[in-house]
Amino acid sequence: MARVTNSYQTYDATTNREDLSNIIYNIDPADTPIFSALGRRDAKNRFFEWSTDTLPAVNIGNAQVEGLIFAGAVSAPPARLHNVCQISTRDATVTGSQEASNPAGKKSEMGYQMALKSKALKRDMESIASQTQAYNAGSGVTGSEVARTTRALEHWLSNNVSVGNTMGGTGYTAPGSETAAIVDGTQRAFTETLLKAAMVLAYNRGAEPSLLVCGPGQKGVVSGFAGRTTARQIIGEKEIVATASMYASDFGDLRVVPSRWMRNRSVFLLDPEYAAIAYFRPFFKKPMPIAGDAEANLLIAEWGVEMRNPNAHQLIADLS
Repeated sequence: MARVTNSYQTYDATTNREDLSNIIYNIDPADTPIFSALGRRDAKNRFFEWSTDTLPAVNIGNAQVEGLIFAGAVSAPPARLHNVCQISTRDATVTGSQEASNPAGKKSEMGYQMALKSKALKRDMESIASQTQAYNAGSGVTGSEVARTTRALEHWLSNNVSVGNTMGGTGYTAPGSETAAIVDGTQRAFTETLLKAAMVLAYNRGAEPSLLVCGPGQKGVVSGFAGRTTARQIIGEKEIVATASMYASDFGDLRVVPSRWMRNRSVFLLDPEYAAIAYFRPFFKKPMPIAGDAEANLLIAEWGVEMRNPNAHQLIADLS
């Protein structure tokens, strides 16, 4: 269809105002399920310690003669465990001109950037804590400085995995020390049988895990476990329910929580009472010196994983 002759079009205009929404849309995930579930403590040093203890082994022959001669039993001291706080940072730099501007969707460019970097730093820390990072005390030797790294959850739980009890795949090797790496084994399917075996192992140690944390792929597997086939629920006529948020076992209930940040080949059975995040320096913003017309801020957290008792938890490894 032809247009009106000599009509002035938007294509010709040079002074029309732009239409820019005052909302900035961002769907990048920022959830931190493990940090949210675990406790928190204040560390007084970059190197921090705690103690664990165990009861003496059961003595099923504990019968004594009348008038017995007393002989004192040896008492074992509590074990001292330790970890180190690592420094994690994010930063932002904004020019003076941009800070003086009127950007859409934000009052302050620096304020907006620091809010983004705060979420990014939390995601970094969640990912580090939930994976296999080994302990490194670091070094301050000039010219050969080494950053400290905290011993992460999966590294702590590696001693709760062995091929003999099926919690790790064939070839799985727990690290020989706190600084050694985990050797992954052959991957296999996650099954309800594996989960039940894990709960038995935890129960036999006295553990009472209440939280099952897994990658998104394994979350779908849990929702398809056989126990779901006999479940009865009231749902809408046009609804389909194919999820499970709670697993009731013979040895306790597990709340099922997916995590985007842990390895999909691993499943944690955690007791949040016996793990925490220790902060030597909680989140804080530090202005940075900069030569020029700009503003720079550094966001810092110095933190570590406190595995209050590794035996309170269970790991199922090498899942496909």
